[in-house]
Amino acid sequence: MPDRALAPPRGTRPRNRRALILGAASDLFARRGYDQIGMSDLAEAVAIGPSALYRHFSSKQNLLREVIIGGLAPMRQLLENLNLADQSTASAQLAALCLDERHLGVLWQREARRLSLNDYARVRTEVREIGRRLTDRVRAARPELDRRTADLVTWATLAVLMSPSFHDLEMPRPAYDELLAELAGLVLETSLPSAFAAPSPPPVGPVLLPASRREALLAQAVRMFAAQGFASVGMEDIGNAVGITGPSVYNHFPSKLDMLRTAFQRGTAALLMDVSTIYQTSSGAADALRRLVVSYIRFSQVHHDLIGLLITEVEHLPEVERHAARRAQHNYLTEWVHLLQLMYPELEATAARIRVHSAVAVANDTARTPHLRHNPDVPAAIESICGRLLGL
Repeated sequence: MPDRALAPPRGTRPRNRRALILGAASDLFARRGYDQIGMSDLAEAVAIGPSALYRHFSSKQNLLREVIIGGLAPMRQLLENLNLADQSTASAQLAALCLDERHLGVLWQREARRLSLNDYARVRTEVREIGRRLTDRVRAARPELDRRTADLVTWATLAVLMSPSFHDLEMPRPAYDELLAELAGLVLETSLPSAFAAPSPPPVGPVLLPASRREALLAQAVRMFAAQGFASVGMEDIGNAVGITGPSVYNHFPSKLDMLRTAFQRGTAALLMDVSTIYQTSSGAADALRRLVVSYIRFSQVHHDLIGLLITEVEHLPEVERHAARRAQHNYLTEWVHLLQLMYPELEATAARIRVHSAVAVANDTARTPHLRHNPDVPAAIESICGRLLGL
């Protein structure tokens, strides 16, 4: 993070106090979550009293708005004059900015829903404008691509650039800048079809419902948690949505937390079972990693709501279970890293894991973006992009 995140000595009145507050808020909201931070925590982080903090920001929600909108502004400004024809320079500029604003991805994807409806709409507008500007730059550099294909390249590039927001891996700079720029450049250069099909109309709802009421409740809970947030959904809401009224919903799950826990456990078990199957049936490391990529893309496209919960709602688990869920995710990705290092023994472990995270971020972000998820040409294109990122 830039120096703005460093607290001044208590009792001083630095001229950049507002910037220091924004830097501390960005760090704390990203590391600990918006709901876990109070204004007193923020005041302490910059060595001032709460009353002094309120002179700069009237509420924690307003502070979150300024952190996210302010973080997006430099990206929007950079894209005004970005020249992707000089791809190495452009990728380096994008990488440096995204490492300087490393918390931005997790803040807009996980915390923006805590904003007021108007401010949340403003953030979404800003993000879409960033996407539009980068798509224009992609099309200028690669005129053979139609707008749908260039749009996919844009969001895949942004996923790679924002991927450091979702892990705490560190490398010295400028080596980290160079690696992230290389990964962004690989996406921008990936050979893709010049035109994509139009997205299919989004389904109104699930075509089939499970015979088991427990399974129906779990599937509905995942959809509602993803759409509305875990804290905003009650057990009765979930039961009513599948036609189970009154206290009988508790015969299947004792609490909505148990639903969330079960969903995470199911997802992890499914992915690890795929790992086991692939290890037993693959011809070598490259074949296994390629099949893991395909398996994960398929999983994320179908279970996009669960992928969203892993990003936005895992903080609601008790601490021990939260750490267990994150450890399970880490162990799953370790298998990707292991295969990648078997393919490239000279590749250092941290760099290998950063590459893996970038590929997974592309799969996750496209799966969570409806107009990309509903396009039948996207999974094969994502496989190509992930293959480039992993040297397949």
